[in-house]
Amino acid sequence: MNLITLFTMQKGLDSYIKQTQHITKDVFTEKGLALLVELGELANETRCFKFWSTKGPSEREIILEEYVDSIHFILSLGIEKNLDTLEQWPVGNVDGDLTALFILTIKEIQTFIMNPNMNNYESVWIHYGALADRLAFSYSEIMTAYVEKNDENYKRQQTGY
Repeated sequence: MNLITLFTMQKGLDSYIKQTQHITKDVFTEKGLALLVELGELANETRCFKFWSTKGPSEREIILEEYVDSIHFILSLGIEKNLDTLEQWPVGNVDGDLTALFILTIKEIQTFIMNPNMNNYESVWIHYGALADRLAFSYSEIMTAYVEKNDENYKRQQTGY
């Protein structure tokens, strides 16, 4: 999947937020924590780790929206570190069930936050792609959901979110 359009859209949103919220400091670490929180929210909606519960996962649309929330922060973190030259979503094989994949993804995010370079950034994308695969989300679905959420995020900023 081509990431150029997503980076362009995210740059616009980031710039808008920075301007309207009067952000002057480096917020890379805050965005990193936000990504980890969003990943936790995604895991919570899948309920993959809730062995003690008989309740199933949330509706697919809700899980997709949580997934896309994370994509906003992955893009934004890359922009912060000038890694927005990544044109294609990197792919790779990541073994394990959904719970294991969440844990591995957390590790990759933490590694990237502590050492933000292109190799670590690509690894985050690879793990997010593996999550998409396990959740049966197509790149087309992700793109559509991202565009919708990006519009919603602008509206939230305009209404004092």
